[in-house]
Amino acid sequence: MGLRIIDSALSTPKKVVTNDDLTKILDTSDEWISKRTGIKQRYQAVEETTSSMAIEVAKQLLEKSKTDPSEIDLIVVATMSPDYMSPSVAAIVQGSIDATNAMAFDISAACSGFVYGMSIVNNMLHGGKFKKAILIGAEKLTRLLDWTDRSTAILFGDAAAGILAENDSSNSSYLINEKLNTYGNMGQYLTAGNVAALDDPAQSYFFQMNGRKVYEFATKRVPESILTVLHEANIDPSEVKYFLLHQANERIVKSVAKKLDISMDKFPVNIGRFGNTAAASEPVLLAEMLADGKINRGDIIVFSGFGGGLTVGTNVIKY
Repeated sequence: MGLRIIDSALSTPKKVVTNDDLTKILDTSDEWISKRTGIKQRYQAVEETTSSMAIEVAKQLLEKSKTDPSEIDLIVVATMSPDYMSPSVAAIVQGSIDATNAMAFDISAACSGFVYGMSIVNNMLHGGKFKKAILIGAEKLTRLLDWTDRSTAILFGDAAAGILAENDSSNSSYLINEKLNTYGNMGQYLTAGNVAALDDPAQSYFFQMNGRKVYEFATKRVPESILTVLHEANIDPSEVKYFLLHQANERIVKSVAKKLDISMDKFPVNIGRFGNTAAASEPVLLAEMLADGKINRGDIIVFSGFGGGLTVGTNVIKY
């Protein structure tokens, strides 16, 4: 059996924050931000929550696919910015859409969350007990921002997106191969949501990032991960329709493409409109590509996430 993506959906907050808006509170400029990151704007959740955006995605998936909530067996939400420590975002989604037969839980792998989640969902569907699953990446990262810190405040945005998947006994669609790595000894280079700060004001609750170390990590480990996955699956890079990378920085995506010696035409980029949305990043890009008809059945797609942990995850799927 294989993992077959039935449909995809995305949800964004109402409020848009442009680079020019940030110049009113930070010593920066649209040119400075655009040149270094490729970002022009991002969404900021004000009334919306991580759960409300995830619920909207789940409802869209059910409506678009004409699936009854009772048919859903599994709900997994990848997030590093949940509304509560408990209940999980997935549990809130499950209750809100009345998916009474669904098991639900969150995973936390930061910007690799959706790719890690794809692996989990694939394995659980493959086991045969689960037939239909919802996988969502949802983030309200702006609540983790120090708006006086130019190095991080310009980068992150809020969004949610996801897929409805089923086990495909015909094996026409499936997850071909994957590689998931964690480098916990480097975790201090990107932190957020330090709960110790609730007791110790000397510590920071907000994003703390060594940008240079994270950039070096991503531009080295992501190409390695992609090449390993494709080599093990005996797939030539030319056979891949698109490489859907985590949208952390446009320069990172270009660097990966260059190291792989693959045209940027195969590396779609939407960070200019969304910023870095962590676990929502890859599914947002996927939803847009599918909506535009750029991905068709039978296409081979590579997903690669990287970031906090530090983590890297790569999946190659036959859509």
